[in-house]
Amino acid sequence: MNTIPTSVKNGDLLIAEPFMGDTNFERSVVLVCEHNQAGTFGLVLNQQTDIHLSDVIDDIHVDLPLFVGGPVQQNTLHFIHRRPDLIDGSIRVLDGLYWSGDFEQIKQAVNLGTLTERDARFFIGYSGWSEGQLDAELTQKAWIVSRTNASFLFDTPTKEFWRGVLKRMGGEYKSIAHYPVDPRLN
Repeated sequence: MNTIPTSVKNGDLLIAEPFMGDTNFERSVVLVCEHNQAGTFGLVLNQQTDIHLSDVIDDIHVDLPLFVGGPVQQNTLHFIHRRPDLIDGSIRVLDGLYWSGDFEQIKQAVNLGTLTERDARFFIGYSGWSEGQLDAELTQKAWIVSRTNASFLFDTPTKEFWRGVLKRMGGEYKSIAHYPVDPRLN
């Protein structure tokens, strides 16, 4: 069984409690890309859209899926990847996982097929918390915090992600993974 962290750091996952009640984050798993005294920036990993990267970027010719990174500034594009060897300016989130970087290099690598959906994920919008806001939500038990690794993020099917994270945590969390979306159906 994994040890459950008591504080949030870059690279952690925020797993929405099963009955959170916020439609923006229902059954969501958020990757924390940056957490500091000023606030927190994260990306929802498991809200895939029907839109492709080529639908929003004219000079991309490959249909990579887009995800909703969160409810903030959904007119912005963000990405995580595990190929810093191809992308200058990448910011390390955790071992083997990077955020952002030179977008011209991203476009070129995508179009050449050297960067695929096995190595990168693209998001419209992001999840953000101001100073102290996430701490307050953690105190209210709105989120479960978990550590992760890059392989798990890219190798776990999107539709199974929320349950997969909880099952991997074991113990009581493995049970939570089976809670129905609507408890009245139980």
